[in-house]
Amino acid sequence: MKKLEHEKLEKDALNITTFLLYFCISFTLMIIGNMIGLAVTALIGTAIQSDIANPIQNLINSSDIMLNLIIISIIGPIFEELIFRKLLVDRTIKYGAKISIILSATLFGLMHGNLNQFFYAFLLGGFFAYVYMKTGKIIYPILLHISLNLMGSVLSLFVIESADALTQGAYTSFDIGFILIYVLILILVMIFGLYGLTQYKKAKLTKIKTKIELTNPIRTAFINYGMACYIGFTILLIIYSTFIL
Repeated sequence: MKKLEHEKLEKDALNITTFLLYFCISFTLMIIGNMIGLAVTALIGTAIQSDIANPIQNLINSSDIMLNLIIISIIGPIFEELIFRKLLVDRTIKYGAKISIILSATLFGLMHGNLNQFFYAFLLGGFFAYVYMKTGKIIYPILLHISLNLMGSVLSLFVIESADALTQGAYTSFDIGFILIYVLILILVMIFGLYGLTQYKKAKLTKIKTKIELTNPIRTAFINYGMACYIGFTILLIIYSTFIL
């Protein structure tokens, strides 16, 4: 991919308020996508009369917290953003912001290889691509991605531990306070995230100019041998994780 011609995006720094709003939007999209994924897997599970495993959640729950911190929360987000945003967007932005966002979101969602993650990875991938186009700085999507993964793979383990203590009656005042604060923060984040999404129509990428107009951008982007191989392989992974794993 590095051999392909790429565009240099105009750099634009974010203030802390906008970054926090972007985090709230990201978290809200993750929750929405996760709910869709749970609903779809529940329907399929009912149809095949079998529970569908969530491989990433099983990995998080069974791994050491330091492993979750290093691999899932830091190394993973850095490389995923460099590949699915930096490398990909830089080389497809010339065909238009919309097709570049759709490509980034779709490839990122499929890469996870399971239905539980596909939907929220698709939504987050599209939003991270938007943030990268808006700012021209890959550090912002990386920080957003790291923040979300920290909440899902590290902080969630402490929440589960406190919740287990509550259900077993072996809790302390710290467990109660920790869960209450966590839930309150989640509610506030969701409120600001939903507000941010309602303002999305105003979020124009006016500085992004299409340099190459495609007659049928979706078909050009997705109906080719390379994409057929990628999509076919990732769909096989999804089928395996859904019906066999």
